[in-house]
Amino acid sequence: MRPCETSIDNQHILYDVERIANIAEFSFDPEVLRARKQLSGSAQGRGNTHFFNYDGQALVLRHYRRGGLIARFSDDRYLWAGLARTRAWREWHLLAKLHAMGLPVPLPVAAQVVQQGITYRADIVIESIPNTVTLAQRLRQGPLNELEWSKIAWCLYRFHTLGVYHADLNAHNILLDVQGEVYLIDFDRGRLRRPDAGWQQQNLARLQRSLKKLKGIEEEGFAFSDNDWSLLTRVYDAADGER
Repeated sequence: MRPCETSIDNQHILYDVERIANIAEFSFDPEVLRARKQLSGSAQGRGNTHFFNYDGQALVLRHYRRGGLIARFSDDRYLWAGLARTRAWREWHLLAKLHAMGLPVPLPVAAQVVQQGITYRADIVIESIPNTVTLAQRLRQGPLNELEWSKIAWCLYRFHTLGVYHADLNAHNILLDVQGEVYLIDFDRGRLRRPDAGWQQQNLARLQRSLKKLKGIEEEGFAFSDNDWSLLTRVYDAADGER
């Protein structure tokens, strides 16, 4: 990975020159990608996540959008406090660091920040991890076995023991591939912290609430039970006890 920064007027771009040879030909605009026939799909969420192909690479474009009440007033503008403190810059560099630590996260490819007075908008592009579904999607297909839940628990423990805080750990931000390997995605507002049982347990509780919420909405169509959560926490606690 060779990160490079470039700025033109109020547009700032951070990218990996090993993945993008000519940044002038690269676009963060879904409509441009569609016109170029590079767009391969979209996922609904807080705004859209777009999947596209660039120079033989399968990539994911995500536009930063706000949630909660503040989104009623400004759904994608953030207060400018310097380039290094923008969400896109911070997530890009965090992902690069986590990948260098050997953790299962997608590689960052590019980020864009467009400053507008005292606010900015931002986008990030990451690599697409092939043959994966979210934990939420997988549980709609049927129950996980003990090994699969154990792999999820071990993955979360690895991140936590290295001090990785995921600000929005939920069933949509955990990916499983066809071999059962586990990945974490969407590290917006994530950071490295001193390992501590307090925030780590809060992180796990957030995931549990996400799973219970989906179970409540989808009822029998969502294969999650209290026994599944007990298994996950037993494996997590056993790993912590061996440290």
